[in-house]
Amino acid sequence: MTYEVKSLNEECGLFGVWGHTDASRVTYFGLHALQHRGQEGAGIVANDSGKLNGHRGLGLLSEVFRDDRDIDRLTGNAAIGHVRYATSGNGSIDNIQPFHFKFYDGDFALAHNGNLTNNRTLRKELEQNGAIFHSNSDTEVLMHLIRRSHHPEFCGKVKEALNTVKGGFAYLLMTEDCMIAALDPNGFRPLAIGQMQNGAYVVSSETCAFESLGATFVRDIQPGEIIILNDNGYTIHRYTEDTVLQICSMEFVYFARPDSNIAGVNVHKARKEMGRRLAIENPIEADIVVGVPNSSLSAASGYAEKSGLPYEMGIVKNQYVQRTFIQPTQELREQGVRMKLSAVRSVVEGKRIVLVDDSIVRGTTSRRIVSLLKEAGAKEVHVVISSPPLKYPCFYGIDIQSRRELIAANHSVEEIRQIIGADSLYFLTEEGLINSIGLETTAPYGGLCMAYFNGDYPTPLYDYEEHFQKTMEEHTDFFEVCKAVPQKN
Repeated sequence: MTYEVKSLNEECGLFGVWGHTDASRVTYFGLHALQHRGQEGAGIVANDSGKLNGHRGLGLLSEVFRDDRDIDRLTGNAAIGHVRYATSGNGSIDNIQPFHFKFYDGDFALAHNGNLTNNRTLRKELEQNGAIFHSNSDTEVLMHLIRRSHHPEFCGKVKEALNTVKGGFAYLLMTEDCMIAALDPNGFRPLAIGQMQNGAYVVSSETCAFESLGATFVRDIQPGEIIILNDNGYTIHRYTEDTVLQICSMEFVYFARPDSNIAGVNVHKARKEMGRRLAIENPIEADIVVGVPNSSLSAASGYAEKSGLPYEMGIVKNQYVQRTFIQPTQELREQGVRMKLSAVRSVVEGKRIVLVDDSIVRGTTSRRIVSLLKEAGAKEVHVVISSPPLKYPCFYGIDIQSRRELIAANHSVEEIRQIIGADSLYFLTEEGLINSIGLETTAPYGGLCMAYFNGDYPTPLYDYEEHFQKTMEEHTDFFEVCKAVPQKN
């Protein structure tokens, strides 16, 4: 078992293809490009002339599909696949997607990226009306809603179901004769369409998968859209006009691969601009700039370029330690950092360092990295973060759902600086982040979801609202008590 350095995880990644004679293998390679989005489990369901057949399992893609036979038996010219990190449901095999449903009138496969904020309410209502669930993932809810719809046409049933579920969601649904992609009304999670040289269409959570397959980008799927792909190409439908673009800002900050484009913005360029703006907002007298591998390297290069300081490889990542599950104890998290990262003594010794990272979640990773650099002889370590302080939980598909686990929700910037042992600590401003990404939209916050930083959630929280308000009150009461306790000099 290996250990995750960053205490933050995306839920999963989706990939699908329609119109390729080796669809399951194409899907495997597409999922391989998306492995960073989930390492808990993986699966593929292929469509062979209307007959659906799947394979899924726990672990990395290479562990689930150990040899060619696992792929070869998934014959057909269409397939959908999924890599998973759970925020809804536990880590059992029953929750690994795509889910394969066998009904008297046809087979279906369904994969989902995101989190439904009214899942508990819908599931209770469905169970009270006789629905039987085979997993505790919120993904199954959509299929039950589709099956219980009285709309005469299948597309109408899907639209009705999509208007019933709330929260952040990107879906891939495969029937016997088509593949359907759908995105929530805010577009929290990215989803795009590409086309391969033989004409086959592909759908992916990130465009980086297109590059690995030699596919060309066709278009992003927009909030509130349903895209139906079949042997005749694809058609665009809408299930709602009540849409406001609010792409998850952490996709640009941390989750997405730097070679992906989201809503026309390249992730690497956005991160580099975050680093440049960090340098403008927070100039520091130092000798070198060092980035934390791998997601912070783009921002570090931007900071170095704007500040005029040399960029150096002061930290090396062990690329053979996979990015996997977060361990439950602080001791194991710190051990995870030590396994994955090493300081380059000959580079950092005696130097004043600007250390660039993308975010601070619990503070464990930052504290250990600062310690690594100082143990290697760094004279000073100034930490700059290419995003604002993470203070609020996410309910749309990231595994932070409590303020208690967020160090910035419980401590001031100065207190965090002391905890992590840095000589100084600075965060990018909200305005700096929004302007760095620079989406072309008039939507609030530049078309980004910034709730993790300011608590302004773009949608009602439904099932989470009561618990969230309660924790907010408890959090406020806690700090009032702390203020009332006399402090020692």
